[in-house]
Amino acid sequence: MSNKPKESGVEYAELKYKDKVIKLPIVIGTEGEVGIDIAELRKTTGMVTVDPSFLNTAVCYSKITYVDGENGILHYRGVSVDELVKNHRFVETAYLLLRGKLPKADQSKRFSKLLNEHSLLHEDMRHFFDRFPRAAHPMQIMSTMFDALSTFYPNVDALSMREDIDICAARLISTFRTMAAFAYKRSIGEPVVYPRSDLPYCANFLHMMFSSPVNPYEINPEVVKILNTLLILHADHEQNCSTTAVRTVGSAQVNLYSTISAGISALSGPLHGGANQAVIDMLKRIVKDGDVKKYIDKAKDKNSSFRLMGFGHRVYKTFDPRAVIIKKACHDFLATMNINDPLLEVAMHLEEVALKDDYFVSRNLYPNVDFYSGIIYRAIGIPENMFTVMFALARMPGWIAHWKEMISSQTKITRPRQIYVGKTMKHEK
Repeated sequence: MSNKPKESGVEYAELKYKDKVIKLPIVIGTEGEVGIDIAELRKTTGMVTVDPSFLNTAVCYSKITYVDGENGILHYRGVSVDELVKNHRFVETAYLLLRGKLPKADQSKRFSKLLNEHSLLHEDMRHFFDRFPRAAHPMQIMSTMFDALSTFYPNVDALSMREDIDICAARLISTFRTMAAFAYKRSIGEPVVYPRSDLPYCANFLHMMFSSPVNPYEINPEVVKILNTLLILHADHEQNCSTTAVRTVGSAQVNLYSTISAGISALSGPLHGGANQAVIDMLKRIVKDGDVKKYIDKAKDKNSSFRLMGFGHRVYKTFDPRAVIIKKACHDFLATMNINDPLLEVAMHLEEVALKDDYFVSRNLYPNVDFYSGIIYRAIGIPENMFTVMFALARMPGWIAHWKEMISSQTKITRPRQIYVGKTMKHEK
């Protein structure tokens, strides 16, 4: 079933080329977004459009997430992220993304039960961790392990949608959490900690990360609350690089595990999922130097390679709505936990200066969600090489939701066109 909205019926854009005029239908989204439908352009004219990196191309119709970059709006399935953070947990947000509506009490209980039932990793897979180099980055481990899941569990593809997708989604969302904790434990030389059936999703993850046989981890409600907030804010963000990778790979009817592995690989790139770690590295550098103004000036110097990490966003041209929420959450959390972090002081100074400086204001370089998330993860005790893994953990339900939507509404494999600019074919005489 197609997600394509009804065409306006009367409005068309006209493309004039030589002596021919082509009418292209105007389509309008439910939030007023306007697009030009060029699906028949090549068939009728022999021409294609050129849009490197898809900066001006809507690659699909979707009912999952709406982003308004000009006005700083983000909502999942019509529910604002602000409301979700205030009134719901990450597990309920995952259900919303996957099923299209917030769960009722019994539905939430059933979904949480599924997450617990499918939280164990196949025991034979646990030994895979011993074969990775000790210095291997967790994201590469996670991508490999997820691809390997397809050999242990029945494949989930476009032909098996009759099965209960809830079970498959629960396995993916829950085992990723388990594998992430296992990867961390191996990196520090400690035995793995298995999930507990009596703990909810976020508390269980903290238990597996930080408990040990000689030092049980005490679950702090404030830590659980802030982790829920972080995961909700990162649960989906429309057609970003990793989500597009999931849709593209999935369109070939690749099994869901390998499809998600592609998303993890895309997210591991420094231009996508590694931004909050880059923010921490930058703040450490400034704290060590002790001169904030020096780095503000370097960021404004076109001849300098230095740039302020965590400022600006490809989509948002005003405040990132997630940054507004996470800034307050960060301050409240550190105060409640009585944590004094010099990195936060530098971060606040940078933000204060940047918001008053016309150089940054005129270029819409406002703090984004990555600016504060790394500080919070650092306060929780998450190591920096796990920051991107936390991003992937949060994004899992969004990826699965987009995969579900794609295979339900798209029947053709994704196959962009190109304009060839290479050498012409030579003919021998």
